[in-house]
Amino acid sequence: MKNKYFCDLGFAKVDIDRLKRRGFSEAVYCPGKTRLHLKKISQQLIKNGQDLLLTKLEKDNFTYLKKIFPKLKYNSLAKLGYFIQRRKTSVKNPVLVISAGTSDIGVAEEAVVTLEVMGECVTKLYDVGVAGVHRIMGNIELLKKARVIIVVAGMEGALASLVSGLVSCPVIAVPTSCGYGANFGGLSALLTMLNCCSPGVAVVNIDNGFGAGYFAHLINK
Repeated sequence: MKNKYFCDLGFAKVDIDRLKRRGFSEAVYCPGKTRLHLKKISQQLIKNGQDLLLTKLEKDNFTYLKKIFPKLKYNSLAKLGYFIQRRKTSVKNPVLVISAGTSDIGVAEEAVVTLEVMGECVTKLYDVGVAGVHRIMGNIELLKKARVIIVVAGMEGALASLVSGLVSCPVIAVPTSCGYGANFGGLSALLTMLNCCSPGVAVVNIDNGFGAGYFAHLINK
């Protein structure tokens, strides 16, 4: 069943109005969905002129979908599949994406790809966590050029507070599940970021690079 705003597939009601309403198409969260679910949802989005962004997409499911949608692209680090029907106009104001450690890069890349498919100009600064604070301090000028900064960090998640204290732009903090036992799968980093003493920090959920990229795009546009 289809109406002006969504397509009812029974197992999913695909929002075909979101591009017009929010400026970007509905993203598809892949875990918990079968290959048939992913195929049918993707078909409806493409059929209705929507861009396709598949988050947390495993490589074997991408291989399956690629046979159906040959133009589908994939970032294996980000676990993101995407097919953009309309070329976006690049926004000149740069968004800086920072990862505390190499193990946080997958989540950081999810934010990067999300931003890029939305037409943003992205700069990356990886593996500059607080255990070697000279690494971030050596990039102060790069930080100051950013219109908005995404900080991705696991362990104790202290990097977001440090970065925010050095810049005047908004900072979006992304806790990751990277860390030893007392990290509690990212909960300790999440709580640290929520308790940040530097104003101007917004926090998204654990491992939610997509949410951070989306929010940064809204700020920057």
